[in-house]
Amino acid sequence: MVGTEETRLVVLRGNSASGKSSVAAGLRERFGRGLALVGQDNLRRIVLRERDRPGAANIGLIDLTARYALDAGFHVVVEGILDETLARHATKPIADDVNETQLRDWYRPRDLLPEGLETVIGADSALQETVDRIMFETGLAHLPALDR
Repeated sequence: MVGTEETRLVVLRGNSASGKSSVAAGLRERFGRGLALVGQDNLRRIVLRERDRPGAANIGLIDLTARYALDAGFHVVVEGILDETLARHATKPIADDVNETQLRDWYRPRDLLPEGLETVIGADSALQETVDRIMFETGLAHLPALDR
């Protein structure tokens, strides 16, 4: 098990320039201490100075960083494009038989996680409205900030 019953993991994924970083910053500002921000761009570009490519090291670093923070008692917000489809495809035995164009043709819009684990927030949702919704739906609104 990663984290505790009290810790929360929030994943903000979406297209470039869709407001993920602003929402993450808004969540941290609202919650206070005890909420870790794990940004894909920060880890990829700043920490590793890595190009965006399939199988890049930032993917594992995001995983390790989020798990470590959860285990240390922090709530975690992971944000980034987080599109693993092409990276995962490149590691499969059929990668030489099915090219990127074919894979993109199979793309399903609004392909959500099962069992209602994922919520789509539309482009019409204002920043403050989005932050409020995430705080409420994750239960962070009812948890005290940590004195760290």
